[in-house]
This record gives sequence, C-alpha cells and structure tokens, in this order.
Amino acid sequence: MRPLLVAPSILASDFAKLGEEVRAVDSAGADWIHLDVMDGHFVPNISFGPAAIAAMRPHSKKTFDTHLMIAPCDPYLEAFAKAGSDTITVHVESGPHVHRSLQAIRALGKKAGVTLNPGTPVEAIENVIDLVDLILVMSVNPGFGGQAFIKSQVDKIARARALAGGRPIDIEVDGGITPDNAASVARAGANVLVAGSAVFKGGPDAYRANIAAIRNAAAIARGEAA
Repeated sequence: MRPLLVAPSILASDFAKLGEEVRAVDSAGADWIHLDVMDGHFVPNISFGPAAIAAMRPHSKKTFDTHLMIAPCDPYLEAFAKAGSDTITVHVESGPHVHRSLQAIRALGKKAGVTLNPGTPVEAIENVIDLVDLILVMSVNPGFGGQAFIKSQVDKIARARALAGGRPIDIEVDGGITPDNAASVARAGANVLVAGSAVFKGGPDAYRANIAAIRNAAAIARGEAA
C-alpha cells in the first residue's frame, strides 16, 4: 500500500494569515499542503495564484500539492512550478490535450497528477496512466469548500486504485472528507486524504487533533491501527 497521508487544504484557512496557517498545519502533523487554485472560469470561484504559493513556500518544507482548477492550464504550468509546487494536478477537461499537459508537468521536474470530477469516468485517464504520479478523485464538485461528500465516489476510488495497479501512483480524495468518511475512502484505496473544513475548524489549537482524527480513522480501515 502507498503511505497514508493527510493534506490540509489551505482554501479553508485564514487568508489574512497564510504563512502562519501553513506553519500551523505543518507543525500539527500535515504530510502535504494542498493548494486549491481556482480561476472563476473552469470553476465558479477564484482563490489564489502562483504569487501566493511563492509567498507560502518558505513557511514549510512539506510537499506542496497544487490542484489546478483552471482552464486553459498549460500556459500557467511553468509559473506554478517556479512558485514551489512539488506536485501539479490538472483536470481531464482543463485543456484540449491532457496527455501533453502531463508531459509538460514532468518536463518541469514536478510530479504530475490528473483529476476526476464526480461526473468524469475513470476510463477518461486510461490512456495517460503511465504519465501519472497521482490520481485525484473529487468527492464534491470543484469550486467551493465546505460541500457534502458524494458517496458514489467511493466506488470510483476503488476503480482508480485498480487502474493504477502496481504502479507507484497515489490515489487522492478531495471534498467533504471528515473522520466519519475517512475509513470508507481508505478502504476503497485512497491513501492521500485532503481535508479543509475538517482540519481548520476550531482554529490553530484544534489542528493537531483534527488531523489526527482523520488519520486514525483511515489507519484503522487500512489495518495500521487498532
């Protein structure tokens, strides 16, 4: 099995204190820092861009897991790489040639991810699987934080894991993740759990316990904890 990782989504943090928030979740046990980039076009919201990521980068040595919800994505890949992203994940629908986008990410020396929206079938990535380091299964429709988990995506996680086979591919799930559903997505094969509201609720004093609750629920489901 791939290592179990919890990736707090900065989208749910206090944007007036981005550097402090990154340091806080880092010290509270985050494995990765998840960065949701929205353009108001591909998704109905606007978040932040490369400059904000570059400003956050000095505050943590953890993996910067950048999820691009922008279209077209190709013209901006280099900027996000230079800003300090370690993994860059694009949607199947965010450009005319997802194969070329993934090639470009790898050419920039970054890990490449591909995202499946709730309505996007796993079959859409069969022909790019050899270019992928990460498959992100959206368990909400992208564009807003705080949405309810879509249960039908649990089966898609299992199908994504089956498609990955023995390849060293992380299966990430993003959207409405809480300690209550962490077990089901972990059992289905997700090993990277993105959580926004469930991590950042209660303020910095609660971050460590919030992250631990998600991790423990998933670890029990994976047989790694009692």
